Amino acid sequence: MSQSLQPGGNIALGLMQGTVIVTHKLSQDIDTSLTAFLLTDNGKVQGDEGIVFYNQPHGPGGMAIYYPAHDESGVRTHKISFDLSKAGSDITRIAVTLTEDKGKGFAKVENLKASVNVGNDVIELTPAQFTEEKGIVVLELYIRNGQPKVKSVWQGFSSGLDGLCRHFGVEVAKDDTGTAKADCAANGVNVVEVIGQAGTSPAVEQHIASVKQDITGKQGDDIKQDDDSGVSAGNSKVNLQKVTGKINLSKGQKPVIIDKTAEITAYVTWDSKTDYDIYALVFTKDGRQIDVAMFGADGVKPLQSFDNGTVEHMGDVGRSARGFFSFRSKKSKEDSKTEIIKIRPNDNVLAVVPVVYSAQSNGTGSFYRYRASMTIDNNEGTTVSISSQNANDDDLIYTCVPGVILNTPEGIVIDAVEMYSEPGSERRPKLLRGHDGKIKVLMDAGPRNDYK
Repeated sequence: MSQSLQPGGNIALGLMQGTVIVTHKLSQDIDTSLTAFLLTDNGKVQGDEGIVFYNQPHGPGGMAIYYPAHDESGVRTHKISFDLSKAGSDITRIAVTLTEDKGKGFAKVENLKASVNVGNDVIELTPAQFTEEKGIVVLELYIRNGQPKVKSVWQGFSSGLDGLCRHFGVEVAKDDTGTAKADCAANGVNVVEVIGQAGTSPAVEQHIASVKQDITGKQGDDIKQDDDSGVSAGNSKVNLQKVTGKINLSKGQKPVIIDKTAEITAYVTWDSKTDYDIYALVFTKDGRQIDVAMFGADGVKPLQSFDNGTVEHMGDVGRSARGFFSFRSKKSKEDSKTEIIKIRPNDNVLAVVPVVYSAQSNGTGSFYRYRASMTIDNNEGTTVSISSQNANDDDLIYTCVPGVILNTPEGIVIDAVEMYSEPGSERRPKLLRGHDGKIKVLMDAGPRNDYK
């Protein structure tokens, strides 16, 4: 039997267990995630075990189980199963939520539907209308006088997952909560805690950090989409052919894999008429992003070396200085300059993303005019070079990500992405790990660089 439930309405369920299904039309412009919060009478979670999502799919006692999102025939399907009879003594309800993780808002999510399936009964929940909301409480499951019930909520939050977490008792740690957390925050690491608890697990920290809604500017095509290359950070299976020698790699070509050596050198070269700065975004095994940069950003302090030199910036080269590998270009007969990032791979680091930045105060940012290029060298005879061949001559584009460097058991995977910021934006990129384990780059989604 099928029934329809309007926003704000509630209805009794015939069984304590069932499934919740949320679907919408697939689009490259949006990305959605489902999260369930297991709540007490005061509407708050008790601890990190009260958050159920793709990195923590099982709630305590099997009260809620998350299933990975499934994309097929132009539709994304989210699913979570529930069994209210398995609720602990203090847990009284489940709030099922959805977030839009590219900052576009739910006005861009087409054909949004939700249903609760119990036995042979299907309850269709008619959605509300949304504009810029980035997080939604879709429904609540609860027991009233011994009877399982569902309430159609469709309450929106403009701040996305961050707003939902605060609503349900999870907060981003403040600087004054302790030295360790203050230090993490200063280095751009998102740390979360449950109110009244000592702190959340790394899985929950990653989830909050990965979809925290401070995304601004154009995303869309700037998100590196999933492909069939088989490359995933930390995945033991990489379906790529290993290459040696001198390789030129361009955007759109399949990633390559090179031998992993004790030290990998990433160096970026440009025409000496301008002053670029290089920094590296590091994505760790426990889901943190660390910015290795000689200059800071909003809430992020300068950091020259991470993890005892695992990723290290070898020093800033100013406009008037010659670089570490300064040389005379055969084509232009003019000096070029280079800044260097050293990578000494270990299992703690999944990915390193070098970023080329031209501060607005430099007066120009044309990556096409000044021929910025990046080379990755394993120091045993193999180099992979990526040039800014797709750049235009816009002086207001200040940030370029030439490629992504992945640390896998089989070797170092290099993917030429050649992504650029929006004109006038001085925000750093942000790294996310998708449901499939792949590292994705969001341009203009991080903090604004300090004025230089």
